[in-house]
Amino acid sequence: MDLLKKNVRSAMPSSPLKDKVTGMSKVELKKSLEKIESAINDACEILKQLNLPCVSNDKGRPAVPTNARSAGISPPVRVIGRDKDLHKIIAMLHEKEDQCQADTVSDTCYSVIGIHGIAGSGKSTLARCVYDQEKKQKQENMDGHFEIVMWVHVSQKFELDSIFRDMFEGATREVCPDFNSLHALKENLEEKLCGKRILLILDDVWYNSRNSEDHEELQKLISPLNVGKAGSRILVTSRTEDALLALGAAQERCIPISDLDDEVFLEMFMYYALGDARVGGHDRRELETIGEDIAKKLKRSPLAARTVGARLRKNLKVEIWMREKDRDLLKETMGRRHQLTRDELVKLWVAEGFIKTSKAEEEMEDVARDYFDELVSASFLQLGGKQENILGHDGVVDYFTIHDLLCDLAEDVSGRDCFRIEKGFTGEVPQDVRYLFVGSYDIEMLTEKMSGLKHLRTLIINDIIWLKSDESEFLASMFTMLTGLRKLRVLNMRVARERSGFGFSFSFPDSIGQLKHLRYFGFMVPVLHKLTLPGAFTKLYHMQVVDFGHCKFLAFSRGEDMMNLVNLRRVISKADLDFPNVGRLTWLQMLPFFTISKKQGYESHQLKYLNKLQGKLQIHGLENVESKEEAVEVSLAGKEKLTELVLVWDDKNCSPEVQAEVLEGLCPSKYLERLEIRGYRGKRIPSWMMGTHNGSPKNLQDLHFIRCSLDDLPGNTEHLASLKNVIRYNYSQSKLAKD
Repeated sequence: MDLLKKNVRSAMPSSPLKDKVTGMSKVELKKSLEKIESAINDACEILKQLNLPCVSNDKGRPAVPTNARSAGISPPVRVIGRDKDLHKIIAMLHEKEDQCQADTVSDTCYSVIGIHGIAGSGKSTLARCVYDQEKKQKQENMDGHFEIVMWVHVSQKFELDSIFRDMFEGATREVCPDFNSLHALKENLEEKLCGKRILLILDDVWYNSRNSEDHEELQKLISPLNVGKAGSRILVTSRTEDALLALGAAQERCIPISDLDDEVFLEMFMYYALGDARVGGHDRRELETIGEDIAKKLKRSPLAARTVGARLRKNLKVEIWMREKDRDLLKETMGRRHQLTRDELVKLWVAEGFIKTSKAEEEMEDVARDYFDELVSASFLQLGGKQENILGHDGVVDYFTIHDLLCDLAEDVSGRDCFRIEKGFTGEVPQDVRYLFVGSYDIEMLTEKMSGLKHLRTLIINDIIWLKSDESEFLASMFTMLTGLRKLRVLNMRVARERSGFGFSFSFPDSIGQLKHLRYFGFMVPVLHKLTLPGAFTKLYHMQVVDFGHCKFLAFSRGEDMMNLVNLRRVISKADLDFPNVGRLTWLQMLPFFTISKKQGYESHQLKYLNKLQGKLQIHGLENVESKEEAVEVSLAGKEKLTELVLVWDDKNCSPEVQAEVLEGLCPSKYLERLEIRGYRGKRIPSWMMGTHNGSPKNLQDLHFIRCSLDDLPGNTEHLASLKNVIRYNYSQSKLAKD
C-alpha cells in the first residue's frame, strides 16, 4: 500500500503533496493523505473486481504481475439474479452429444460454451457457481457427469507453461512436478486427461482479433483436451464475444450476461452493503431506505454494487450513508457523462504528448488506438451508442462513456490537475489546474475564471457558444484573453450564431500566434460561417490537428498558406483547402482532395512523400500528368493507409493514350477498398486491375467508372477476389450498369 501511495503522489504533479507541502497546515496535509488513501482503497477494490493487478506493499512481497494466475478460491461473493443463466449453462453442459452436435463448429471431443459481458458484470461469479456445483456433484457421486473438473484463470497475458500447470494440478489435485520442457509438461498432462470426460473452465480470456498470434495461442491453450472423451466441455468467460468464437464456440452457445432488474439489483446491493451485519432495527430500516436511493444511482452495475456496497459496509452509520446518497445525487444533476469517440480521444492523447513510441515505423495514432481498445476491453470505456454526421467519417460512429464509478476514481487520483465547470458552478478554479472541461458555458463567468491559469494545457468548452450579431467583437476580445494561456496545447470550442441565415464572418486576432505550444485547435462552426486566419497562424509550428467543423469558407488574411506547419497531421473542414507546397507536410494524415496543375506548388510530385495519408483521397487535374513516369512519382502504392481513392480527369481534350499510360502508373496499394475513376477516356484497363502487376489492390471491394469511355471490363480480373461491386455511369447516355 505504501508503494501505491507513492505512485499516486507521483501521478499528481500539480497536487499540494507534490509542489506545496511546506505551505500546508498539518490538518490540510492529513486530509489530503486520507483522501489519497481512500482513493487507493477504492482503486484496489475496483481492480480486484476487474481482475486487474493491484500493487502490494513493499515489505518483501512482490506485486502481482499483469499475467497473474488464480486457479484457487474465488472471493466469497453470492450469486443473485442469475438462476436463469445458471440453469441454461448447466443444461448445455449435460446435453447428449446428438443434442449439441449442431452447435459445435469443429469436429472435436468437446464443445465450447461462453459467457461474455463487461468487467464486473458477474461472469466469473456465475462460472464459479457452475464449477462449485459440478465439483460438489462429483464429490457426492463418484459417477458424476464429468470425471475431471478444472478451473483456470487465464488473464490478458499468459504463459502456456503456467496454464498447463494449473490444468495438471486441477486434474490430479497434486502439485505439478518440474518438467524440462513445455512439450514434456503437455505430454504428462495429456496422459492424465486421456479418455476422460472433462469440464474445463477458462476464466477471463482476452483476445485481440487484429493479432493473429492471439488466435494461435488460444488454440494451443485448449489443445490438451483433444485427448479427452466425447462429451467434454469448455466453459469460457470473456469481455468480448470474439474470444469465445476464436476458441470454437458456436454463436448459439455465446451467452451475453443478462441485466438485472431493479428489484434483484437492490437485493444484490443490500447484500454487499448491509447483509447480515448486526445493526439495530431502527437503524437498519433507515439504512435500507437510504440504500434504495443509492442503488438507483448505480445503474444496475454489479461492479458498482459490490464496490460501493463494500465501502458502505465498513461504516454502518446513517449520516455516512446519507452523505454517500447526497454525493451521488449531486453528480447525477451535474450530467457528467461526456460522449467520446475513438478518433477524438486518439487525437487529444497525441496532442497532449501522452503517447510515445520508439519504433520508427509505428505511428503514435496506432499506439493510441491500441490503448483505447485496451480500455474498452477492460470496460473502463463502455459503448454508449452511435453518432451520425461526424465530419471525417462516413456513416455512423460509435461513441463511448466512462462509468461514473471509474470517473470518481480518476477524479480522486488526478487531484487538482483536472477540473470541470458545470451548470451552476460558483466556486473557484484551482490556479494550478492543467486540464479544464467546461460543460456549461457562460462567457462572463469563463472570462473571470480563466485569468491566472498559467499552467493550463487543455481547455475544452463542450457547450455551444451562441453569438448575437454584435458579439463577434466581444468574442475576439475573449480570444485575445485566451491567448494569454501560453502553455496551452489543446483548445477546443464550438461557436454558432443565434439568428438563422448567412453565418457570421470571424477573423482571428494576430495574438493567436502567441500560443506557441498549441497542438490541437478546434474552432467548430456551422457550414455558412466564414473564418479568416491571420499570418501569425502559420507560425504555430507544433500544430498537429486543426478542426473547423463544417466550415466551408476558410481563408488566410494575406494569402499565406499552411506549408510551414510541418507537424500538421489533420485539417478537418468542408472548405477547399487548396494550398500550395503540400508536399512539405510529410506528417499529414488527412487530405480530402488535391488538384494537380501546372502552377508552382501544385505539381503531381507534391504527393510523393505523403505516405501517411489515410482514409479517402480525391485527386483532380490528372490531365496535367503527362506520362506514366510522372504518375508513378505520385507513389499511390506507398500510401498503404488509404482505403478510398478517387481519380479525376477534368479536361475531355486529354489524349486517351496518355490517360491510359497515366492510369497504369497510378497503381494504388493492396489495401485499397474503394476506387472511383472519373472522366477516363482511355481504351484499356491497367495491368494492376488484371493481376499482371505486383502489389495490385487485392482488397478492392467497390470499383466505380463515372463518365468513362469503357464499355466492358475484361474477363481476367479474377485476382480481385474481394471485389463486390462494379458500377459504370455515363451522364451523357444516362446509363447505369451494375456488374
